[in-house]
Amino acid sequence: MFTGTLIAIVTPFRNGKVDERAFCDLIEWQIASGTNGIVPCGTTGESATLSHEEHHRVVELTVEVVNRRVPVIAGTGSNSTEEAVSLTKHAKQAGADGALLITPYYNKPTQEGLYRHYKVIAESVDLPQILYNIPGRTGVNMLPSTVARLCGFQNIVGIKEGSGSVQQASEIANTCGDRMIVLAGDDALTLPMMAVGGKGVISVTSNVAPAEMAQLVKAFLSGRIDEARRIHFALSPLINALFYETNPIPVKTALGMMGKIDPELRLPLCAMATETKDQLTRVLKDAGLI
Repeated sequence: MFTGTLIAIVTPFRNGKVDERAFCDLIEWQIASGTNGIVPCGTTGESATLSHEEHHRVVELTVEVVNRRVPVIAGTGSNSTEEAVSLTKHAKQAGADGALLITPYYNKPTQEGLYRHYKVIAESVDLPQILYNIPGRTGVNMLPSTVARLCGFQNIVGIKEGSGSVQQASEIANTCGDRMIVLAGDDALTLPMMAVGGKGVISVTSNVAPAEMAQLVKAFLSGRIDEARRIHFALSPLINALFYETNPIPVKTALGMMGKIDPELRLPLCAMATETKDQLTRVLKDAGLI
């Protein structure tokens, strides 16, 4: 169900408010381009600066617009277990197909604390749940041994593995087998992670190149390895450029240049520096996106 190319979609803002029209247009473009699932309210969606009301609205709007054409996996994680339970319950009520749950950030829980956090959410909400490990953002790395403990819960169905370690993804895939869908959390490692058992990616790059990312994953999963490798190499400069500064600053800037959204960000994120923006512009031109 949660395989292929899923997009960690941006949340467009205009004059300080969620730009619902632009957001709906982005969703339609993604589905038409072959994206296999929509993931609102993740890191790329600036969930940390959405109010609860905005968070709820973005999830509800995504479910409404998608209308069951592809899965919707709502970002519902928090560094408060109680808040994560509440957001996950709302996602279920809104009709989302699943929830993406980042490891608690800033608190730096132990491995036992991580296990208990996810255990409470799994037992509190009957909704398919995908763990999200990204220690570069959160300050804590969820080890494969902890993931193996959690894959015993029937509704914990996958992990977005963003540690940057193919070895860690390999250990999870080997240990958990068919009980856990492994999705890349780093676009640059999509191909290597699929080589060790991953089933796709929750992608930032899909925001600007949805068809190409979808083709990469589809080619690999269909056994067309040479084609997947060719697309991987072709996308590499773009993937790199979208992380010149903290995500989602570059991807929103790129979408602004492409005329898809107003590239408005919420503080403490701010506009790109002139030098890196110029570098991004060159890459987008080389890719034929502007």
